[in-house]
This record gives sequence, structure tokens and C-alpha cells, in this order.
Amino acid sequence: MFSKACEYGIRASTYIALQSHEGKRASLKDIARETDSPVAFTAKILQQLSKNKIIDSVQGAAGGFEIVKSKINHIKLSEIVYAIDGDNVYMGCGLGLEKCNANKPCPVHDKFVAIRDDLRDMLENTTLYEMTSGLEVGLTYLKR
Repeated sequence: MFSKACEYGIRASTYIALQSHEGKRASLKDIARETDSPVAFTAKILQQLSKNKIIDSVQGAAGGFEIVKSKINHIKLSEIVYAIDGDNVYMGCGLGLEKCNANKPCPVHDKFVAIRDDLRDMLENTTLYEMTSGLEVGLTYLKR
């Protein structure tokens, strides 16, 4: 459903939010290690997230990536998805057909529209703070 870049972006943002909540900055290598993603690919994703003002990049010896604590509870997963994949996740045919629409639907069109609507609702109503709460107590994880 999401591109690989988007999956890594969500995981990286969640890890950075967790570190920021604890008053720490996360290094590129730590983010890549803790989210099980390639370093070079992670760097490109973090650049996109920074450009879209989801995360902050701090240069220098004590630098790294962070999210201002007050923003963690307000950043929605939909913002991260949009920064990396745009709105493609909400469009397209469930079977990959080019001309599928309400007037000329594929066999799963109506069911897939409902799934996309549920996905949009989940992404627009889930914050980074919610994503970190399970990590803090070990109920959820970011690695495979």
C-alpha cells in the first residue's frame, strides 16, 4: 500500500519522535539501525521529511534529527505519507487497472474504495505521539 520509502519514513519519524520525547537527538546511523533501513536511503527520506518540516535537522557535533516536543502530538501520519508518497495511496485501482472508476469499476472497486477511506481515516487520526506510546513500554516495535 505504501512505497518502501514511505514505510521507512513512518518508522524513522516514529523513532525520532520517541528520541525527541526523551530529550535526545537521533543520528542518521541510529535511525537506520533502529528502523532496519539502509543508511543512504534513510538519509534521502530524512531530507524529504525535513524539507516538509516534519522533522528538524540540526548540524554540528551535537547534531542529529529531532521533532519539537510540542509538535509530536500534532503530526499526523497522513502528513508523513503525503511528504513522501503524495496522495497516491488514496487513488488508483485495487487491481492496478488504469481506467477503473465509479462509471467503469473493476470487480473490487467498491470494496477497495471503502478500504482506502478507512486508511485515510486512520492516517488522518493517528499522531506520532500515539505511534511512540507502545514503543516506550515495549508493546510495539520498529524492526522486522
